[in-house]
Amino acid sequence: MISVKRFIVFFLLGMFSITAWSVPYYSEQLQGYLLAGEWYKGEIIPVTELNEIPVFPRLKFKTKKSEKFYWRTVRDVKKVYPYVKFVGQEYRRIDAMCDTISDKKEKKKYLKKYEKELLAKYKPIMKTFTLSQGKMMIKLIDRECDKNSYDLIKQFRGGFVAWWWQVFAKMLGADLKDDYDISQKEQDKIIERVILLYEAGAL
Repeated sequence: MISVKRFIVFFLLGMFSITAWSVPYYSEQLQGYLLAGEWYKGEIIPVTELNEIPVFPRLKFKTKKSEKFYWRTVRDVKKVYPYVKFVGQEYRRIDAMCDTISDKKEKKKYLKKYEKELLAKYKPIMKTFTLSQGKMMIKLIDRECDKNSYDLIKQFRGGFVAWWWQVFAKMLGADLKDDYDISQKEQDKIIERVILLYEAGAL
């Protein structure tokens, strides 16, 4: 005899496609999670998709300095990565938008307004970043946009503005032209490892 719980699961699966329930969904009414299911030898087997988890060799720190760098990288990536993804999304959106504006004055006016709104919203957040987190963001923007921060500013705000921000960054010990290259830079390989683990929810 089929149990009430099995009947509910079977009924729900009949109403909705398996794809719709591939991600666990919490039901307040049932006080539990709803999963997709498949029949197997007369039983309903729960089915769900699991995130892909990257596997790396165990890290062996040769010095205290390298260990400190790793854990600082973990901290900084967790802090800035969501904003880096936002920058990437906005870069693609604004770049496409600018392609539709042929008038240079209108484009400049649009970008100036956008910059003002962006600063008003995110400047207080940026002020909470440490210097190392600011440097991390500069580096990861190059990874996300395939273009360094200096070139992004130059593209949208012009060469003089990019130069001015680069001078300011240099005064703080940063570099808007800093690129991301895991094939040549050992530290970038560590950063990439941390990012992949973070994206997989393993950090």
